[in-house]
Amino acid sequence: MDPRTRIVLIRHGESACNVGGIVGGHVGCTGLTDEGRSQAELLCERLRATGELKDAAALYSSVLPRAVQTADAISCAVGDGALEVVQTCDLCELHPGEADAMTWEDYERRYGQPELFAQPTRRLAPGGESWEEFVKRATDTIGLITARHPGELAVAVCHGGVIEASMVRLLPFSRQLRPLRLPTAYTSLTEWELDADGWRLVRYNDVAHLGGPHQAQSRSPHRPLRHVRRSEADGD
Repeated sequence: MDPRTRIVLIRHGESACNVGGIVGGHVGCTGLTDEGRSQAELLCERLRATGELKDAAALYSSVLPRAVQTADAISCAVGDGALEVVQTCDLCELHPGEADAMTWEDYERRYGQPELFAQPTRRLAPGGESWEEFVKRATDTIGLITARHPGELAVAVCHGGVIEASMVRLLPFSRQLRPLRLPTAYTSLTEWELDADGWRLVRYNDVAHLGGPHQAQSRSPHRPLRHVRRSEADGD
């Protein structure tokens, strides 16, 4: 493996389902808010100015509208500016199954509060994924993308859960599948590098274009695990 194989994971901008408390799967996701579009535009301006992703060989996105719209907004500043956005469902957030498009309040009334810490194999809802299944799917996809681009840089616009899954599986300090409840901000950049010694985290939650992590968090907090009990997480 070439020592310069890299992947940058970009979380989408603020979305309507996040703000509205909606389970945002294929049905529930209706795209970005005005604030989310503004965040994506700010990221694009930053990337144009810095050229930090101009050497990207590929641009991927999940198929959910909030990720696709973010990828489209920044595509002119990634690689040569003419890369096709390759959409794949394997970069989507945890699949909610029958809970898709429900409010989180209705979800809790119908299904209760899954204990992701104690029950990582329990599916979110019928037809959906468990935390364990999601982590495997997300990190397998990261591995497949980097395998397609040895010695190159790939960029993937995805979701807070995908970024959290990468931390759970790729960092060497833990092999547990417990969620970490990371404060991943909208349109933040997380970069991984892969070489013969394995994975190395280059940066996490880079939101310089939003004024730094503290300002970004006050404007658009990441609540990736709303289905975890409120005493264990911040919300969605």
